Amino acid sequence: MKPTIQLRLGQHLTMTPQLQQAIKLLQLSTLDLKQEIQEALESNLMLETEEEGVRRDEGAQEPEKPAEQVNGSEVTRDNERNDPNNETEIAIEAESMPDELPVDTVWDDIYDSVTPVSNPGPVGGDDNQDFLNQQIVGESLQDHLIWQMQLTPFSPVDLEIAEAIIDGINEDGYLTTQLEDIVAGIDDEEIEIEEVEAVLHRVQAFDPPGIAARDLRDCLLIQLRQLPDDFSWRDQAIRLVDEHFDLLAQQDENQLRRRLKVAADELMEIIHLIRSLNPRPGTSIASQAPSYIEPDVFVYKHQNQWRVELNPDAAPRLRVNPEYAGMIRRADNSADNVTMKNHLQEARWFIKSLQSRNDTLLRVATRIVDFQRNFFEYGEEAMKPLVLRDIAEALEMHESTISRVTTQKYMYTPRGTYEFKYFFSSHVSTASGGEASATAIRALIKKLISAEKPNKPLSDNKIAAILADQGINVARRTVAKYRESMAIPPSNERKRLA
Repeated sequence: MKPTIQLRLGQHLTMTPQLQQAIKLLQLSTLDLKQEIQEALESNLMLETEEEGVRRDEGAQEPEKPAEQVNGSEVTRDNERNDPNNETEIAIEAESMPDELPVDTVWDDIYDSVTPVSNPGPVGGDDNQDFLNQQIVGESLQDHLIWQMQLTPFSPVDLEIAEAIIDGINEDGYLTTQLEDIVAGIDDEEIEIEEVEAVLHRVQAFDPPGIAARDLRDCLLIQLRQLPDDFSWRDQAIRLVDEHFDLLAQQDENQLRRRLKVAADELMEIIHLIRSLNPRPGTSIASQAPSYIEPDVFVYKHQNQWRVELNPDAAPRLRVNPEYAGMIRRADNSADNVTMKNHLQEARWFIKSLQSRNDTLLRVATRIVDFQRNFFEYGEEAMKPLVLRDIAEALEMHESTISRVTTQKYMYTPRGTYEFKYFFSSHVSTASGGEASATAIRALIKKLISAEKPNKPLSDNKIAAILADQGINVARRTVAKYRESMAIPPSNERKRLA
């Protein structure tokens, strides 16, 4: 086949390095942004914080030392002080540093790639770790139990059994492994299930109370038996849970009074004691790393107007180092000059991307506050329905940009700290032809449930009927979905004995 040359026309979207960097910074949270800025400061010699620049400028404004006298003649420390060709700062030619790269190029097409060299750690050690990543990790439930096991005198065999029991405890604190499986996993044929049960009873005495129980009834009994013998209603509560647990689950008040032979007020005291116990003891031990939230914007009311300001502590203010920038005075292709040009261009783009991020963040936050003004004035029940498209159209941006801005960005308000996405919710039509947000409906449902009678809780159908009387048309399954999203149990589980 004879080779030929063909010309084809086509269109494709190419993201410039500047746009890629701006998008990356836009979707970072405040903590991630601080780490990204710190990495840029360490790898780019042209970047510095304004505080560092001010301190360096103040240090440079020192009085000049007097000239030294050598054999009656004055000698200056710098021979080039009087050189008219020696300038302290040299302007960078515009043609040597384009503001932007062409849309179809990447860094390596024009500039040499510069890989920052990490600082070496001590000899023989590996300390090249980012201290920002060394976050505090909460103690896990297994760690807490193993610590107590190591303080308890166990024989070598019992110690192995205790470790197997602790490994079989789930995050709620219940033992999910069968005792027979623990016996089979021990490398000792003389171990019997009775010895495993004896070690299990010792583990169940660990903190938190109720740990290593095999079911809810067992968990409640362990906690009750650890109470002092003279504790009020302790013995009656143990009998109720041990012998009449099914009636307790059914909340059969009449049967419980007859079985226990107590009055109604005494039965309420016994049930109140049982309700004070923890049905999930494992959750009392932190197992996740603590999450820190730093607001990106502050919202406050000043002279009857709601104002939005960026958090000045969210990110340090950056600038280009003027001394290093002034060293670029020749347009040759030496490695040092190309490296400095590369750093300068990266520094300019990084600062510009930060400014673009802050401007976009402030515009979106201001628009959200303007739209949800009633929420800041009256609370959740006044929340309006809002979707990403509404903000995107108001600011003439793409929905994907609004989605990036509202993810992991937080707003400090007089009513608390909220993520931007909290103010976006779907809508439900009202009888008058208007719309009600899902957040407002959840607030109304929570308000109705908090005001219900304990012995006669509101069903989902009843709540839907009450909302319909207020002009909000929601189905029973919608009420159930909103109720479950707020971790509110159904009416049969909310019923309290009078």
